[in-house]
Amino acid sequence: MIGTGSMSDPYMHCEEKLRLTRKCLEIIAHHGFGAAVQTKSDRILQDMDLLDSINRESKCVAQITLTTYDDTLCSVIEPHVCNTKRRIEVLEEMAKRGIPTVVWLTPILPFINDTEDNVLSILKECARVNVKGVICFDMGLTLREGDREYFYAALDQHFPGLKEQYAQRYGNAYNVPSPNSASLMRLFHSFCEQHGILHDPEACFSYLRAFPEKYRQISLFEG
Repeated sequence: MIGTGSMSDPYMHCEEKLRLTRKCLEIIAHHGFGAAVQTKSDRILQDMDLLDSINRESKCVAQITLTTYDDTLCSVIEPHVCNTKRRIEVLEEMAKRGIPTVVWLTPILPFINDTEDNVLSILKECARVNVKGVICFDMGLTLREGDREYFYAALDQHFPGLKEQYAQRYGNAYNVPSPNSASLMRLFHSFCEQHGILHDPEACFSYLRAFPEKYRQISLFEG
């Protein structure tokens, strides 16, 4: 299994012209490998023919990040990507093609989208479109040096007064958990358990890494 998207979205705006991700998928398909592609973009649908081909011959998993169910709030939090409704449509299209999906539920921003209504609304959509697994380490976010300054500037712009609340509660902490994290995580695990959705991160990663047994692992030294 070859994964992409964990450090940088493989379907950034420049992909409209460059199509580098498509070229990578062509190589993956040609050599019979599997693919696990993580994105926030509906541009992944441009390569549906290749995703179909990979999934037929080995295994393909589409991973979509979902943050907030409300599309108005989504346009503020994630202004440069397609909205949540469109991303759910992508998950739906994958399900129609028999391509398994995994959702990343992150980030959950304290005092912004860390509500039961938001988390439950997203999870209900995941169940509706038959998502295989949902990855969520915690209800919150992480802020590295540099990221914090950018994030605080965005808070000042869109949520006046919230920066001071963050600074008072979290200081310069790297981990920024929601005050509602414990209850939201209980809700998350309970819902996924009831609906047969993988929800333990290691179980999700094991699924993403697992190459179908009918395909023998190619040796590095084979000609």
